[in-house]
Amino acid sequence: MLDATLLRPDASADDVLALCRKADSPAGRVAAVCVRPEWIGTARAALEVTTSGDDRVRIASIANFPAGGSDIDHAVEDVRRAIRLGADEIELVYPWHALLEGNEASGQALVAACREASRRCLLKVILETGELGEPELIRRAAELAIAGGADFVKTSTGTTSNGATPQAVAVLLKTIQDSGRDVGCKVSGGVGRLDQALEYLELADEVMGKPWTRPARFRFGASALLDQTLEKIDSADNTLTKRSHPVHKKS
Repeated sequence: MLDATLLRPDASADDVLALCRKADSPAGRVAAVCVRPEWIGTARAALEVTTSGDDRVRIASIANFPAGGSDIDHAVEDVRRAIRLGADEIELVYPWHALLEGNEASGQALVAACREASRRCLLKVILETGELGEPELIRRAAELAIAGGADFVKTSTGTTSNGATPQAVAVLLKTIQDSGRDVGCKVSGGVGRLDQALEYLELADEVMGKPWTRPARFRFGASALLDQTLEKIDSADNTLTKRSHPVHKKS
């Protein structure tokens, strides 16, 4: 359920390749790798060597990022550029500033235009829930994004001081449930520990039911979480190896 993410402006090709190696680890493959548009080709080339078919690691990239402005033409061009470069999934920042100012029409129109420009891609709409703050505003942003054609609603860009919270994710899940549409939820922004991830998984299971909670409908965006997960698996494997081959001390 992990989207391995590297969106630092100063990231290098070596950084992207290192992320791709972790994304296709012996322990399993992540759902997607999310990189800036200029690194889409690098990531795709690296991952196509090792992954293919339905089980391949998908390539995600960003649009209208990170500010979430209201310029529809700008957002659409971002989407088209990412697709031209080979993106499978688009992470679009919702114009949350406009919603805070009472402008609801701008958000739905921007999402709808980007949906039209990305018919063959998964469209994940980042609501910046930590900045919206109020549950009513979070719910309304999610409703407008879903009405505009979002495949996923996502908590945060990870570029602000306010990231995901269980309260915000609960609002997103309930809004998805009430919509009756086949929409997923992505949790990102300050989720770097396994215990945090488990809390969100339990919340999703409780609200949506365990069959719903799978990579096609529930994701985490956190490279730190990927690192910790791989370390935990490696540690568990080492422990099992030691138990399988005990050291017998001489008496």
